[in-house]
Amino acid sequence: MISAIIPTFNRAWCVREAVDAVLAQRGAEVECIVVDDGSTDGTRALLADMAVHYIFQENQGPAAARNRGIAEAGGEFIAFLDSDDLWMKDKCARQERYLRENPECLLVHCNERWIRNGEHLNQGKRHARGGGDQFERSLELCCISPSSVMVRRELFDRVGLFDEAAPPCEDYDLWLRVTARFPVGFIPDVLVVKRGGHADQLTMRIPNLDYYRIMAIGRILASGILNEVQASAARRELMNKVRIYRNGLDKRGKAEERRELDIWLARIPER
Repeated sequence: MISAIIPTFNRAWCVREAVDAVLAQRGAEVECIVVDDGSTDGTRALLADMAVHYIFQENQGPAAARNRGIAEAGGEFIAFLDSDDLWMKDKCARQERYLRENPECLLVHCNERWIRNGEHLNQGKRHARGGGDQFERSLELCCISPSSVMVRRELFDRVGLFDEAAPPCEDYDLWLRVTARFPVGFIPDVLVVKRGGHADQLTMRIPNLDYYRIMAIGRILASGILNEVQASAARRELMNKVRIYRNGLDKRGKAEERRELDIWLARIPER
């Protein structure tokens, strides 16, 4: 069985469509788990007549909601669907088949179609997705989308869960830990519709995303799991992001934050 986990917070305007997309999956046995992260907009009542495993918790953020869903999941495989995204009807079946045909693979993802404010958005070359060794690409930007993945549940035993202290880059942090250890599978077809541009997106509300990415790269450098090539690539990307972030701090006159960043950087082990 596949466990599909939908974290949601005050998304009554779209969460039912996400649930419908899970329940409409063909050719796979899928349980739908909705983790309501403290909604106050009537989400509970909206989903009361739907065939879902509904879990309510006090607001803790998407990482905690996904981790709660993982703890409750009964499936051999786990997939995530953000509550503003949609799946094609054969998404789960295609990815389950891929994982069964490639037993050494722990994670498979796919291509997406992007919709922003109701209009199709072309993706740039830098957003191109792929399989195999994706560590260096994952350093630059989050090139694996939570809504596009299916994983074997054992993956979390091997690399850990989503970091609940790292919003809004908890997925970026996890994919670094995954791609540093394992190649990833990839289905080039579009199996996900990713909808963006609305004001309640976490990435729209939290400034300075590079700060959280800098912290994530620092943590994986300090973890000692990287080989020499990976560590060199991580340091290059770290300093690139630090340069951009420092420039922003200087422009805004954030001298104390600049000093704290430099102190933190000095603690990153060299190799």
